[in-house]
Amino acid sequence: MIISVINHTAGQVSDEEVQKAVRAINRQIREDYEPYWHIGGELRLEGKSGAKPSKQNLSDMRGDAVLYLWNSVDVDDALGYHDANNRGIPYGFVFTELAKQLGEDWSVTLSHEAIEMLGDSEVNLLVQDPHPADPDRTVFHWYEMCDAVQTEIYEIDGVAVSNFVLPLYFTGGDEKGGRNDFLGRSYKGKTLRSFGVNPGGYVGFFDPEKGDHDTFSAKGDGVATRRMALKFRARSARRGIRYQRYARQPKRPTVKRR
Repeated sequence: MIISVINHTAGQVSDEEVQKAVRAINRQIREDYEPYWHIGGELRLEGKSGAKPSKQNLSDMRGDAVLYLWNSVDVDDALGYHDANNRGIPYGFVFTELAKQLGEDWSVTLSHEAIEMLGDSEVNLLVQDPHPADPDRTVFHWYEMCDAVQTEIYEIDGVAVSNFVLPLYFTGGDEKGGRNDFLGRSYKGKTLRSFGVNPGGYVGFFDPEKGDHDTFSAKGDGVATRRMALKFRARSARRGIRYQRYARQPKRPTVKRR
């Protein structure tokens, strides 16, 4: 998969800085992510239609998917721009202002979004497992590779990138000696459990009992709570944007059968 990166930060981030991050994340995908997931791809910085985003001009997207670097958290304008130019193309947004509020480099967010785009480009995959707070109930977890470990970062060529989970994470039970995330950090002597969260991370899922989507973080984890509040207030998550669209659609009338 070729993921076009389009820099709409109004000069806040230079193309030269973006190229440095793109090279590092491409190394991450090729050397760290692909050996475990067997899913490859690469980012490629492309041109843009003008100094400012415009719904009247097509962006220079020349790949299979697109990630926009955006210098605000105005998701409505950003989403409208995408729909006008690249409707039907897998997409994501990296809001540099939101990265500041989260206290992390925008390159971490770009890494996070790129990895999750490779894992679930159409944002339509779910995995069945017990509810994280109620093992007697079954829910369907979002197929997200970074949310559970999203505060953990490491560097490649001096560029900060995001940790990510491994395929074994999405299994029904923990396997002795298995690895559930790339960095494998331990907290209180324990590493990440399947469908679990590390400090600062959270998981999302569809709850059939509620008929809606929900999120979970460790009790008392203020960092995770703050990150969720910021992200959802900005409505930046690809999955959140997609499901909001379905919520806005009129419900089908119930047909009574005799």
